[in-house]
Amino acid sequence: MSVNQRLVNPLTDNLFDIILKLETREECYEFFEDLCTINELHDMSQRLEVARMLRHGEKYDKIEEATGASTATISRVKRSLAYGADGYAQMLKRIEKEKEDV
Repeated sequence: MSVNQRLVNPLTDNLFDIILKLETREECYEFFEDLCTINELHDMSQRLEVARMLRHGEKYDKIEEATGASTATISRVKRSLAYGADGYAQMLKRIEKEKEDV
């Protein structure tokens, strides 16, 4: 899958370059605390968990109960998993593999 070219610009490139420089979880917390609101960070974290649960075949009601995500959010994430740039799947596979290797 390819990246939506509407996302690509020098400002976003700079943001991603900085994110790629973060070395520890603590640095991530510090950076994202300054960059995002608590709600924005919560929403991103929630979407990742929804994606993980959908990949494992969980049903909407269980996902809603476990994450507090709305059915609209769950549907949006499901659509991204099916038709998006494959970013969720790539990262979730990588994390799951790392956990298996430990």
